[in-house]
Amino acid sequence: MLLDGHIHISPPGQTGGDSRKIFMEKAMKAGIEGGLVISQPPCSNDPCDTLLSNEQRLNDLLDWCGDSSVIYPFYWINPLEDDAQKQIDKAVAAGVMGFKVICSHFYPSDPAALNTFRYIAENNKPILFHSGILWDDKASSQYNKPAAFEALIEIPNLRFALAHISWPWCDEHIAVYGKFLSAFSLTKDVSAKKDVSAEMFIDITPGTPEIYRREALSKIFTIGYDVGHNVIFGSDSYARNYNHCWTRKWLGIDNEIYNELGLSSEIIASIYSENLKRFVGISSAKFERKPLRQGE
Repeated sequence: MLLDGHIHISPPGQTGGDSRKIFMEKAMKAGIEGGLVISQPPCSNDPCDTLLSNEQRLNDLLDWCGDSSVIYPFYWINPLEDDAQKQIDKAVAAGVMGFKVICSHFYPSDPAALNTFRYIAENNKPILFHSGILWDDKASSQYNKPAAFEALIEIPNLRFALAHISWPWCDEHIAVYGKFLSAFSLTKDVSAKKDVSAEMFIDITPGTPEIYRREALSKIFTIGYDVGHNVIFGSDSYARNYNHCWTRKWLGIDNEIYNELGLSSEIIASIYSENLKRFVGISSAKFERKPLRQGE
């Protein structure tokens, strides 16, 4: 099964019904059977290309995703909004499976943002963060360097993903993953602790231009960290005009690299479906973690 872990509804257009059917038809041309679909952005976010209210954005997302068992709705939230927790309550009650955040004008360590992230974790929902250079017209990339997300280590039981391998800071992204892996491994087996450290997933959505792709994926899978259960494939395509040619191209590039690296069929299957299912909370797969040793 192939799932796309990074799909945007935008740009605005028709909702639900036939548009979902057209999406599935186009996605199947790339072999994609479903995936994670992100709502339109909040108007308090910068940049913003929608005039919909928060309630309208939520309804649009749910209308578009419908009752499909293979399309996972993620609500894009600005964690600094005064009513962020009320938005989370409404979204969770309505069936949203996770949240999307872009730190376009604030650091992940902002106290108000951390309060929102903590509330999401308490609701057992994951967060998909943009990470890496941000294609806007503002000086915003400083907020999206992977090391800035170390602040999330304070939030127990949080599942989060950093998108785009944080390009161009891919090395830093992998190092931050190592830190979270170490913290997660240290807490998960301590019976006296109810909570475990936040768990980080690596979203390999381009991001990375083709010339950097081989280097980035090679480093992820040969550095020696336990990554096989935490890497998620995504395309960054639009649901309402799904670019199956783009997705098929990246699948081909990635599969060629995986074959050269000698990845097992089990790990490849995890990248394309099982890891996303675990991230969104519909898989309860259990496995042993290989902790990092001092100096690794």
